[in-house]
Amino acid sequence: MKNLPILDKIPELDIAIKAAQEAGSAILEIYKGKFEEFTKKDDSPITEADLKSNEIIKGILSQTKFCILSEEDKDDQSRLSEEVIWIVDPLDGTSDFIDKTGEFTVMIALVKNKKPILGVIGWPTEKTLFVAQEGKGAFRYSNEEWKKISVTTTKELSECRTVGSRHHLSEKEKAFIKKLGIEDFTSIGSSLKVGKIASGEAEAYITTTDKMKEWDSAASHCIISEAGGKMTDMLGNNISYNNREVHHQNGILVTNGIIHQTIVDEFKKLE
Repeated sequence: MKNLPILDKIPELDIAIKAAQEAGSAILEIYKGKFEEFTKKDDSPITEADLKSNEIIKGILSQTKFCILSEEDKDDQSRLSEEVIWIVDPLDGTSDFIDKTGEFTVMIALVKNKKPILGVIGWPTEKTLFVAQEGKGAFRYSNEEWKKISVTTTKELSECRTVGSRHHLSEKEKAFIKKLGIEDFTSIGSSLKVGKIASGEAEAYITTTDKMKEWDSAASHCIISEAGGKMTDMLGNNISYNNREVHHQNGILVTNGIIHQTIVDEFKKLE
């Protein structure tokens, strides 16, 4: 793999990339065969791939001595007194993994003072990575090369390509998207929605539910910010990390930045 074209990389970035790649390879092995699926206490699905990925990632990240907040582990709240922590979703898009859509990812973020300072998203089936470090831009690795990525400059809502959840799109969200006059809508699995916006292949992602948690957004938050876009809650408030309550209570809005305030203003009219 060619070197990522970021000067002054923090050492944790290479560690996170290695973890995402090794976890991705293990996930693919399981994906190709027969695998067991289980249901967690909150009724969400989990497979042996989630657990294997979690084990690999923790093994690699543990060389840094930072706490790890992972979807698949009991939350050790001693992390709340830490300035720097890892936030990990070992397999984002478990339903897509089970349904064999190929649209699932590995998400790793390093958070400092409640803000993601690096983000790595691995897309195992496409051998693709999305990577960002605070102040250094966002990059996509595919077809064995790195490219700097950035959001579009589209400013008309009617021209915006919007992406949303395949498994969790609510009637409220459908109605709101229609009200905005957005016609181009695609359902996509996992954090690939934000990857698309960061790569200039879509302009907006709207989710109004309170189901999203910190590990669902931390890595992509850094990536979209470094690609020139914006992520807030649906009311336009900044999103912070390493909180006691890990749910994002007011949904998530991700855009190219230009159309952001317009969508927030329209959403506030519904409240």
